[in-house]
Amino acid sequence: MAVLAMASGSLRLSPGVKLGGLGLPSLWCYSLGRFRSGVATSSKTRLPSYVAVRTPRAAYPTAVEDGCSSETNRIPTPKVIIDQDSDPDATIVEITFGDRLGTLLDTMNSLKNLGLHVVKANVYLDSSGKHNRFAITNRYTGRKIDDPELLETIRLTIINNMLQYHPESSSQLAMGATFGVEPPEQKVDVDIATRINIYGDGPNRSLLVVETADRPGLLVDLVKIITDINITVQSGEFDTEGLLAKAKFHVSYRNKPIGMSLQQVLSNSLRYFLRRPTTEDASF
Repeated sequence: MAVLAMASGSLRLSPGVKLGGLGLPSLWCYSLGRFRSGVATSSKTRLPSYVAVRTPRAAYPTAVEDGCSSETNRIPTPKVIIDQDSDPDATIVEITFGDRLGTLLDTMNSLKNLGLHVVKANVYLDSSGKHNRFAITNRYTGRKIDDPELLETIRLTIINNMLQYHPESSSQLAMGATFGVEPPEQKVDVDIATRINIYGDGPNRSLLVVETADRPGLLVDLVKIITDINITVQSGEFDTEGLLAKAKFHVSYRNKPIGMSLQQVLSNSLRYFLRRPTTEDASF
């Protein structure tokens, strides 16, 4: 199975992670498992169900967590990065929304409520805006996060807080169509947006690149589709950027690159499931 990790809306995977059940943020609730003293109890059945839970929202158009305000009317593209590769001991989370983000104390508290420990936090500026970076670990193991479901929960928790404290971001996020004050003006055609490519990546693995329309549970779905056909996810990167999600997975089959026939099976499986998301396990 696979272990995950992320960067710039990015997620990265590590070998050996199993899909376990886990509680979700207030925006979406997985009916997979539950927390016991902060530790998730694994579900033995299916992919997550989602139950929409309305959360209180700050006043539109701009309510900024920790009091930082923006002076521009142009709404920037929100980006969430979860990076498992940069630091061997911690999962790196990076959040960008132009120059509109404050110190994100509420977001850090939400992460702590998931049983995570924020080891350090810092902020840096560049031409794309203000970047808030957190190094987080599992509070009970002291290690980086390696469960795909918990990584997806972290992603949705961050988006949930962004929609709550920056409701104007809903027009730039796929989740805003259901949970935001203003749905995105742009509609993403899943058939057109979905792109799947597989490249050589050294003597022992291949590089799988997936770009598609974002939706809740996407990270977990991708890992499950890959591992269900006995392909190992060695490491990876998952990017959430506005309405799109972009993933790069280092994958192998029996410690070797994926052959042409298996590449075709993998590509067809991903296209099939990404272009027709199931409704039997998900409810909005």
